Amino acid sequence: MLTLYPEEPSAAPWRLRPIAEVAADLVAVVDGARPAVVGVDGRSAGGKSTVAARLAAALPGATVVHTDDVAWYESFFGWDDLLIRHVLDPVRAGRAVRWRPPAWQARGRPGAIEVPAEVTVLLVEGVGATRRSLAPMLDAAIWVQSDLRLARERGLVRDLAERPDRAEAEEFWDRWDAQEVQFLAEDRPWDRADLVLCGTPEEDPHPDEVAVGTG
Repeated sequence: MLTLYPEEPSAAPWRLRPIAEVAADLVAVVDGARPAVVGVDGRSAGGKSTVAARLAAALPGATVVHTDDVAWYESFFGWDDLLIRHVLDPVRAGRAVRWRPPAWQARGRPGAIEVPAEVTVLLVEGVGATRRSLAPMLDAAIWVQSDLRLARERGLVRDLAERPDRAEAEEFWDRWDAQEVQFLAEDRPWDRADLVLCGTPEEDPHPDEVAVGTG
């Protein structure tokens, strides 16, 4: 059984479905919007990136933008205005995006956040991707439910690649987690979800499948 936030309703039991079917359901939800903007939300290290990548592979012309790239050295959660102004507004207007956030320039991070003008579906992935302030900009919202303990284990493994000191990695995770718990409890993104998926199923699905909530 998943360990959930106290406020989060369980979407179990889960059913494995081909990602192509789930992508088709998503197309029906966005109801012909082009480009369609879909938020993929969930807790940190809970499987959002995997879900977004699989959906993007099944949706011709889709592109993924990660909120972590927008938030990099900005703020854990105070990045929504930047995302709207520099990514969502131009995408909605049919313009291509090639944007280097301020912290990227200040700290010399190479590359840019890019979205082609011909994008058909923009998947915005990250904690808070379907937050209340972004809801008017979204055509569909996905909540990726996950086990709190397993997400923490995954997150520490990931963070240890950048912070080899385990105590430092755990301190950062706990600091992030305290803010994440408060943010999600107040924002309740699961209440706005058109589709609930599982990022930590008991058995790993085939790469062409995803676990869909039926509860």
